[in-house]
Amino acid sequence: MDSSVALDMELLKQLSEVGGVPGREERVRALLRGALEGHVDSLEEDALGNLVAVKTSKKKKAKRVMLSAHMDEIGFYVRFVDDAGFLRVHNVGGFDTRNLFARAVTVHAKEGDLIGVLNPAVKPVHLSTPEERKKVPELAEFAVDLGLSAEEVRARVRLGDPVTLRQPFVDLGAVVTGKALDDRVNCFILAQLLRQLDKPSHHVCAVFSVQEEVGLRGATTSAYALEPDIGIALDTTLAVDTPGAPPEGRVTQLGGGVALKVMDSASISTRWLLDAFAALAEERGVPYQLEVLPLGGTDAGAIQRSRKGVATLTLSIPSRYVHTVTEMVAKRDVEASLALLKAYLQG
Repeated sequence: MDSSVALDMELLKQLSEVGGVPGREERVRALLRGALEGHVDSLEEDALGNLVAVKTSKKKKAKRVMLSAHMDEIGFYVRFVDDAGFLRVHNVGGFDTRNLFARAVTVHAKEGDLIGVLNPAVKPVHLSTPEERKKVPELAEFAVDLGLSAEEVRARVRLGDPVTLRQPFVDLGAVVTGKALDDRVNCFILAQLLRQLDKPSHHVCAVFSVQEEVGLRGATTSAYALEPDIGIALDTTLAVDTPGAPPEGRVTQLGGGVALKVMDSASISTRWLLDAFAALAEERGVPYQLEVLPLGGTDAGAIQRSRKGVATLTLSIPSRYVHTVTEMVAKRDVEASLALLKAYLQG
């Protein structure tokens, strides 16, 4: 496996820590634009907010390959400010509320970010009964406390302001952990790929898509606009290899290599394309694993069903603790995905 080019961990850290809920991905887009300017033949933002980077092949009859990694992270929008200045929020993307207790958040207000804490409206542990402590609150019961007066909150926060969870990115050596690695780790891989790709054998149309977490929306419009011959979605998947999980529910294993998706609930990968990537991985010595994901989907579901249909595959990065602020991925898997994509697109 080619690991001659070091991973730009500072870029991955920035991508993990920046906020960008569905529909408000502008800060992520700005980071990626800065990382890609001068490295691609064209770099444009479409009407929906997708960032589309193109590297053109000089080979005759080169195919158009669309790669898609989504910029958005699950988060919230402010939906109500109560008389005491506490914010109630509406989720954009799927949360397990057990992971939301006592979280620091950022409210991305028009005049500047505000830091607060997210907690459910429940009694402190000192005052609650055993039965009350067992109850898992609904999302509607959570509130954001900015530590400000109601008047100041109303002056600075508008309904519809986005809210994201706060968490530092940490490099632990073999693995990294942080928030929003679904799917910023693949935005990172795609940016690294574009900066390293020399004389591609295919026309590479790289899409940093918006609003994936709420229905694959950005990839849908991009696939229609770009009319690719081949679609490759880049996303994370479940590495259920932690304590308490049975072996048969593992899906993938952290550090086991890039995952080639057989199917999920949004797409079934095109068989000849899946076989071609598996054969290429074996030929180049790139570690890989096959993946069947029982629930969930990627941008592949949108690309595959565009126009008259597109041959499509998903390359996944195994991740522990998906949709929490401590998502964890292995550098070995990131390197494997990058090496396999370069081998395929370099020809």
